Amino acid sequence: MLIDKRNEFQDAVAVTASAISDVIDLGATPALRALAMQHLNLVITCDEAATAAGAATVTFSLESDSTANLATSATVHYSTAAIAKTALTLGSYVCQVPLPIDATYERYLGVRFTVATGPLTAGKFSAYLTPVPPVLTIYPDANN
Repeated sequence: MLIDKRNEFQDAVAVTASAISDVIDLGATPALRALAMQHLNLVITCDEAATAAGAATVTFSLESDSTANLATSATVHYSTAAIAKTALTLGSYVCQVPLPIDATYERYLGVRFTVATGPLTAGKFSAYLTPVPPVLTIYPDANN
């Protein structure tokens, strides 16, 4: 699978407190934004286990806004439930979701990481858009 750097929000970036990823500028033309979002999937992976002194959760959301910092009146297009730090281990957490084609996307698109009951003391995540999501193939143990 190939990942287009222009469709990547972040690549194995440490998240210890609530944060916003890099944003993708979808342009000023609504028709082009709708065309650009067809048949894309949001993929979020855990690249380093999340740890915290106590209980902690992370919620991932895909949002768009008229401003690059997603602070004006962000539209949430997708959001996970709060995910416990124990479920966010290397290679065990992969979120794949097709983007809604009929949604109205504002100019800037990004991923918000909301840490609750935190902060995290470690944890790295990647987030990107791709037309072909990754496929996990599990092969039998060669010793069986």
